[in-house]
Amino acid sequence: MPSSTPEPAANLPDLVTPAPAGAAAQSSRWLAVFSLLGLVLLCLAWELWLAPLRPDGSWLVLKALPLCIPLAGLLKHRMYTYRWLSLLVWLYFIEGVVRAWGDAAPSRWCALAEIALCLLLFAACVMHIRGRQRALAQASKPAPAAAS
Repeated sequence: MPSSTPEPAANLPDLVTPAPAGAAAQSSRWLAVFSLLGLVLLCLAWELWLAPLRPDGSWLVLKALPLCIPLAGLLKHRMYTYRWLSLLVWLYFIEGVVRAWGDAAPSRWCALAEIALCLLLFAACVMHIRGRQRALAQASKPAPAAAS
């Protein structure tokens, strides 16, 4: 007897959307992972050693914690993670712009590096999302009929 309830996976496109296996998809994935790791390391180094707000470091180093959360999702090809990370990264971009505009030289260089890493991470997320959507659209197209 057929069930009238939909399959549980039908509501979870992240689980059923195939991760594209092309070179562009892999390069955008690794670009996102490495730029995210670079942003985490920059936040830690900036607030602990390079140009902390206080001489012994500050609590502002905790801004690196939210960036550690999406790392597992990126490594597991979770489309949802790429989507919300592409929005979260703008908060760090804004911080970089504000601090590049108003801080002194050592902190200004860190802020400019943060801006560059944020733009790189956003571009990698967008490339990956578009590649996955393209792969899903091609997979759902009906195959052309063979000529007899």
